[in-house]
Amino acid sequence: MCAAGRRWGRRQRALLCAVLLAAWETAWGQLRYSVPEEMPKGSFVGDVAKDLGLQLPEIRDRGVHIIDRGRTQYFALHGKTGHLVTAERIDREQLCRLVEKCVLRCELIVEGEMKVYGIDVEIADINDNAPRFKDSDLEERISETTAPGSRFPLPDAHDPDSGRNSLQSYELSGDEHFSLAVQAGPGGDQRPELVLAKALDREEAAFHELVLRASDGGDPARTGTARIRVTVLDANDNAPVFNQAEYTVRVPEDVPLGSVLVTVTASDSDEGPNGHVKYLLKKITERASQIFQLDAEIGAVTLLRSLDFEEGDSYELDVQARDGGGLSDTAKVVVTVTDVNDNAPELTVSSALSEISEDAPAGTVVALVHVQDRDSGANGEVRCTLHAGVPFRLEKSLEDYYRVVTARELDREQVSEYNVTVRAADGGSPALQSSAVLALRVLDVNDNAPVFLEERYSARVAENNAAGALVLTVRATDADWGQNARVRYRLAEGRVRGAPLSSYVSVQAETGALYALRSLDYEQLRELQLWVRAEDGGAPALSSNVSVRLQIVDENDNAPQVLYPPPAAAAAGSGSGSVAAWSCVELAPRRSEAGALVAKSGALRGVPVSHFVGIDGVRAFLKSYSHDVSLTADSRKSQLRFSAGSSCDTLPARPPPDEPAPLLGGEDPTGALPSNPAASSVTLLAGRAGGPQWRSASRAGAGEGAGPGGGGVSRAGAEGERRRRSGTDGHGSDPRDGAGRERQRARVQPGGVHGACARGRAPGLCPRHRYCQ
Repeated sequence: MCAAGRRWGRRQRALLCAVLLAAWETAWGQLRYSVPEEMPKGSFVGDVAKDLGLQLPEIRDRGVHIIDRGRTQYFALHGKTGHLVTAERIDREQLCRLVEKCVLRCELIVEGEMKVYGIDVEIADINDNAPRFKDSDLEERISETTAPGSRFPLPDAHDPDSGRNSLQSYELSGDEHFSLAVQAGPGGDQRPELVLAKALDREEAAFHELVLRASDGGDPARTGTARIRVTVLDANDNAPVFNQAEYTVRVPEDVPLGSVLVTVTASDSDEGPNGHVKYLLKKITERASQIFQLDAEIGAVTLLRSLDFEEGDSYELDVQARDGGGLSDTAKVVVTVTDVNDNAPELTVSSALSEISEDAPAGTVVALVHVQDRDSGANGEVRCTLHAGVPFRLEKSLEDYYRVVTARELDREQVSEYNVTVRAADGGSPALQSSAVLALRVLDVNDNAPVFLEERYSARVAENNAAGALVLTVRATDADWGQNARVRYRLAEGRVRGAPLSSYVSVQAETGALYALRSLDYEQLRELQLWVRAEDGGAPALSSNVSVRLQIVDENDNAPQVLYPPPAAAAAGSGSGSVAAWSCVELAPRRSEAGALVAKSGALRGVPVSHFVGIDGVRAFLKSYSHDVSLTADSRKSQLRFSAGSSCDTLPARPPPDEPAPLLGGEDPTGALPSNPAASSVTLLAGRAGGPQWRSASRAGAGEGAGPGGGGVSRAGAEGERRRRSGTDGHGSDPRDGAGRERQRARVQPGGVHGACARGRAPGLCPRHRYCQ
């Protein structure tokens, strides 16, 4: 009972060790399976999906596939079950004739994850081959004088199977004169020898027939046979003897065809036919028989086929020297092949991405590369490198695999495509190398906002533009690609004079053209400030803004207007006999240009109209206030009318410098103004061709001449006009000289003087003004 428990514990520990070993191998990306040879195509090898923890949908979606490094694809992955199956019938003896343990290696590539898993499949031998002799009929020539116990080497049989299925034993049958001895070779092989057990007598029997049988250890066992004919010869005193028992030669694998590798020599002391020696290959493999040739007369071993160190690095030949009497000797020839750097590294891209996002993190795997060199030693040591100046690096993966990974984040705006060159060089002298190119396109990420070509935009727009007129065009560029670089424009929200900005201007979304949606008016809107936003087509979208300033340029599209007195008020004042009517004067700065209307209002508050009555009064106004006022001229006209009650045809004198006084005089007495003055008007005409033009006109009112001096005012005004034109005061004298001024003062009418003069001052003399103008 206790013994049974101990046995069960050992089994559990062994099973546990096996499971842990399999888990360790799986964790390191290594799977091991075993399958017998000669299995039909599609036979089950192993459950790869289960062993690697892959789900069946992942096998289909992630691009999982098997890669064999040989010339033939022996394994495949079943997409529906995840099983590793055979893709071809496998013959172990054909694949592994020089090795005891036959292991085929393949890799499972998971392209979606850029992972590689190594799979070793051991091909188990089956007893499918019988031992076989190279020649089924053998001939031995032995002299009758040969002493019993002499040994004669026999050709051995060859069984390509391995283990117990290989050659195990020899048997000899057919004659009592001979027996069989089997010797073990240096490599553990069996070498049969024919032993003379009883002396021969040619007169008794000239020939002896024997059968040599070779058997393997299979179940059931397989056998191969060879027939041996022994010819008994007359006496032959001496047998050939090789000058050395073993010949060793080292030759490079690139030795030319037909070269003599070694020459064996044997000597025989006999004379005549018994002393003539011939050479033959006694034991040679089928492959070696295709590579080497032995000259039977001189013993030279020549090369029939090129050597390949990677296919075979050593060959053994058994050479027999036989004389004419049938005696022989055997020597061994060992040909060692040395490696030459004749194989360039084999570089294979097992899996690779064709495109990668520019925001992929550093360390992202873009390719799996397999490299191998069939040479040995330093000639087979491979070093992989990448072309300098690329943001990638190499990392060693499983055995002969390398991973190409990103060394940093990529920037598509700087480099949009990469041709990454992977080079593999061996350690030979001179070194051989090979290369592979990985074409990788960088996918764009929306990491750049649109950028306007100018920091700010401005334009001058003439007023009264047509609705829909093009104002200017803004333009922004985006360094990204595709939809991420497609720029669309729109206006930022805003209001102008209480109305939405979009009712004034609009921007074309594709081109950035800015249009005026309405006719602009300088008198209402002098300047328009707005923001235009450029937005790309990424997700999420990136945008930038730019300031746009539109200046409205004035045009001469408004005639001057008399703002005061309004036409209705002037008519009402004239009909009621009111003397409270005021005039309006347009003022302009001295620096104003011709054609510019600088003000709509500018009446001199508190100055009675009577102060600037008549043509002389206007002249006096222009002369007295020329430092503040100027008249503008353009192509349009306007009229300024003064009521008849405020007209005067005399100009009071200016006051002396030591008596400053305001423009306003005292209140005129009620009886000083005519009750029904005649309507008179002065008209200011503005024309483009000349300066201001003045025109004075008088017309009799409804009550003309009813009051005292009523008609005198009009007549005096007309008379003053005539004097002004003639340059005299009406009596033939210039009013500018002293006498003329005195006479002018004497004729001043009560209704035409300032209020101060009418209240007792000297007749016709205004102490505040030397002249009325």
